[in-house]
Amino acid sequence: MIERPRRNRVTPFGDIEATSHRGTLMGNRGDLHDNDGTVCRTWMLRRWISCTLHSPTSRRVTFDTPGCYTPLFFADEVTALAAGHRPCASCRRPAYEAFRAGWQDAFGERPSAVEMDDVLHQARIDAAYHKVTFIASLRDLPDGVFVAGEMSPGTAFLVRAGGLHPWSHAGYGKPIHMPVNRLVEVLTPAPIVEVLKSGSFTIFD
Repeated sequence: MIERPRRNRVTPFGDIEATSHRGTLMGNRGDLHDNDGTVCRTWMLRRWISCTLHSPTSRRVTFDTPGCYTPLFFADEVTALAAGHRPCASCRRPAYEAFRAGWQDAFGERPSAVEMDDVLHQARIDAAYHKVTFIASLRDLPDGVFVAGEMSPGTAFLVRAGGLHPWSHAGYGKPIHMPVNRLVEVLTPAPIVEVLKSGSFTIFD
């Protein structure tokens, strides 16, 4: 009997898909299952977080169980951020504190987790439950942001080191280059873009 991949891998667009490829971070948005264990909603809580793959308490992850949070997986940190997830304050405390410091640098106040979650929720999901995006010039975007564009509809591109790197579950493709004054659709929520601009939250070694 062939085991099919679960629908639990998140894209930079925030979509939840099934794939055999593994992730490097886990996270959740609450209980997304219906009574038979099928993922039937894209979010339940405003607390969208990204976590380590290994629980500090050694608890095993429970899959496909109604009433329990739905484990989600991300290719990397920047994918989780683009989808609208912040670092977990429990299992990723150093990353969480760095994210808070970047938030304070960007907006002038040191927020609580709930305050960040409220702002982030408005910046990632609209009233119709569609992903919120915005238009910006490439020159104004820091490394670590994801964009979409007419060059390849449906593909997310990571902004890094002067190039746009096409994303897939399997990894990144060869970068393309565009004029820095080109307008693009930004997938990473606007508050997270500002946190990345601050430089306090480091995502690349």
